Amino acid sequence: MQLKFQSLAWFVLMVSGIISCGLIWEGCSKGGGVNIFTVEDDIKLGKQLQQQIASDPAKYPILDPSRYAKAYQHLYRIRDVILNSGKVKFKDKFEWDLKIINDDNTLNAFCAPGGYIYVYTGLIRFLNKENELAGVLGHEIAHADLRHSTDRLTAAYGVEFLLQVLLGKNSNALGQIAANLALLAYSRSNESQADSYSVEYLCGSEYDARGTAGFFQKLIGQGMSGGQPAFLSTHPNPENRVENINKKWQSMGCSGTGTFESRYQELIRALN
Repeated sequence: MQLKFQSLAWFVLMVSGIISCGLIWEGCSKGGGVNIFTVEDDIKLGKQLQQQIASDPAKYPILDPSRYAKAYQHLYRIRDVILNSGKVKFKDKFEWDLKIINDDNTLNAFCAPGGYIYVYTGLIRFLNKENELAGVLGHEIAHADLRHSTDRLTAAYGVEFLLQVLLGKNSNALGQIAANLALLAYSRSNESQADSYSVEYLCGSEYDARGTAGFFQKLIGQGMSGGQPAFLSTHPNPENRVENINKKWQSMGCSGTGTFESRYQELIRALN
């Protein structure tokens, strides 16, 4: 682990935000906050969390990739469209491993630091268009690629706590962090930025790049705008986010129109 500080005083100044982001290349996220962790730290923490999740099948019942190969193939294809957009900074550095959590009652997805992606079956079954799932995956990939994850984990748990985890001195805390990943509260700017990048990732593809907006519209239509999922129900509200996504799509002149509803039904059937 390579922390970007030369003395305790320098470190304190950086953490307090007195030193500007322009002085630290890896130490600042695109969300505008100070992130003391390196990209390598993101990967290390994400790998530790992946191992913790794998060790708790009662809480995280992961579908076997060999038994549900067709379902995983669908998700890998969608993921790879995003990763091959040319817009993902850490495409070749992060692992971008993807797992499906078998929980039909949870409408959620999240991406741990370092690019470890988890999608709940509840989210997959809730949707009926492939471009909507692509939009949600793009949103979550953006959080990891823009390093919002370690930004928010630092805010939630504190610098010292996470340093102890990275150094292997507080391994018991991994379960707590893993349990809260799906409910990690991002800032307004984080959420808006992830929405925007989701459009950018999909704009040059065959997809209608407004997939996340389509998901919001379904939530609104079912009166769920104030409830689950946590990663999409935070401020700004879904109605405003739909408007902003549509504006981004229009400004970029995106030409893709595919929603692929019949192909999406193949994914849902593959979960059975």
